[in-house]
Amino acid sequence: MGISKKELDFNKNEDAMRLKISQLQRELDQVYLGGGKKKIEKHHAKGKLTARERIDYLLDKDTERVEIGAFAGKGMYEEYGGCPSGGVVIVIGYVAGKQCIVVANDATVKAGAWFPITGKKNLRAQEIAMENNLPIIYLVDSAGVFLPMQDEIFPDKEHFGRIFRNNAVMSSMGIVQIAAVMGSCVAGGAYLPIMSDESLIVNKTGTIFLAGSYLVKAAIGESIDNETLGGAHTHTEISGVCDYQSESDEECLDTIREIMDKVGAKENAGFDRKEAIAPKVPAKDLYGILPVERSKPYDVRDIIKAIVDDSEFTEYKKGFGKSLVTAYARIDGWSVGIVANQRELVKNGKGELQFGGVIYSDSADKGARFIMNCNQKNIPLVFLTDVTGFMVGSKSEHGGIIKDGAKLVNAMANSVVPKFSIIMGNSYGAGNYAMCGKAYDPRLIVAWPTAEIAVMSGAAAAKTLLQIEVASLKAKGEEITPEREKELYDTIKNRYDEQISPYYAASRLWVDAIIDPTETRKVVSMGIEMANNKVAEKPYNVGVIQT
Repeated sequence: MGISKKELDFNKNEDAMRLKISQLQRELDQVYLGGGKKKIEKHHAKGKLTARERIDYLLDKDTERVEIGAFAGKGMYEEYGGCPSGGVVIVIGYVAGKQCIVVANDATVKAGAWFPITGKKNLRAQEIAMENNLPIIYLVDSAGVFLPMQDEIFPDKEHFGRIFRNNAVMSSMGIVQIAAVMGSCVAGGAYLPIMSDESLIVNKTGTIFLAGSYLVKAAIGESIDNETLGGAHTHTEISGVCDYQSESDEECLDTIREIMDKVGAKENAGFDRKEAIAPKVPAKDLYGILPVERSKPYDVRDIIKAIVDDSEFTEYKKGFGKSLVTAYARIDGWSVGIVANQRELVKNGKGELQFGGVIYSDSADKGARFIMNCNQKNIPLVFLTDVTGFMVGSKSEHGGIIKDGAKLVNAMANSVVPKFSIIMGNSYGAGNYAMCGKAYDPRLIVAWPTAEIAVMSGAAAAKTLLQIEVASLKAKGEEITPEREKELYDTIKNRYDEQISPYYAASRLWVDAIIDPTETRKVVSMGIEMANNKVAEKPYNVGVIQT
């Protein structure tokens, strides 16, 4: 008996996804090298662990973790030799059984200096800590602001100084902050460990001072070495700036584990959890469901079945607003509300065929109502995104698509239960907003390797931009041959395609991570676990909504 077309399509999709995951692993392997093997060797020669080695040592063995912003800075700052991972490693994991977020400067990348993306990434870590009452551990080893770009990292609201403002705010919120000085900690950066609850310093390698020995000599004429000026002995026995002195990186990290072991529990948000049940549909099936051709239809319920417990879910308004699937389910035991774009071609209640991946008025109305219900029931929301936008045309406009779309955006934006966004495929235009894009405060937002984030698809954008370009050239008297037009189209599309890549989005922290689809359950589960640390600060209120 031959292989069916459905099986052939599945195999084709699976092969394409596996190729993308292989590329993802190669890209990650390169990122994990930080500043390169030679820089790592020099780091080790000083008796120091690298940022990633420190995190590996600190986190509980054989426990789950989620790295945030691994691709930050990818393809940026090439004139300065690049800035892999933004020069800082950020991981959500477990220390002494307590979930926390760890921020470790990577001194193999420009001595841990802060580029603009470094500041943005550090602020994202603090945002996660504040949104979720999550303990935060800083492993400090940084030369401070990268001076050639000081105007882009130092003075503005979302720049370097915001870090220390957040230290103060988090302290007032009762969020545990622990800082370990394991290398340089200079100038304004010196305030970070001292504005944390407790600080540690490693003897002979850790130093803290507002100005190093050279600047001190230049400023006031005093001759002094850095160790005497701001080393471990100085700050634990003379100034009292630090609380613990360690003789090695390992001893310092062990002390942090001992401190975290004593941290008490706080009131939680009360999200419902039962014993987890693995999906009946294997997670690897996710590789074969999403079509290679981005416009080809598929049933998003097949994806949901490979993610949710026991592959079971209760679909809300199944027969209405069919271009959006809304359902109650459990992920790793946690109760969730799922909002997913449906790419299958379906007929609406009037018998009209609807395009897949498009949000129609009835779908927007259904989605808004479902989100309100989840807030009423204290159920976290999970968005599975593969959307080309809202439906356009005179029929949709006359039917009030803008009003209905605004209703969905309003209900989602004002949600007080935590939101988690998984961008599986397309995330275009206002569809990105409605499906809880980065601008709408998802607790975590991750992309599959198949994700694309942009105003519109590369082909659609290229055709639009080509028309403008051709009209401009013709206005200047140029004759545009078919060959010239194709050349212009290819140039525009190639440039646009680079910008809609998930790696482009990840390099700029539009998403927190690019993940293997089989990690979706883990990301959502760990995300809800951390969100459960914080009770909603206000009741759910959507304000004014047009009906």
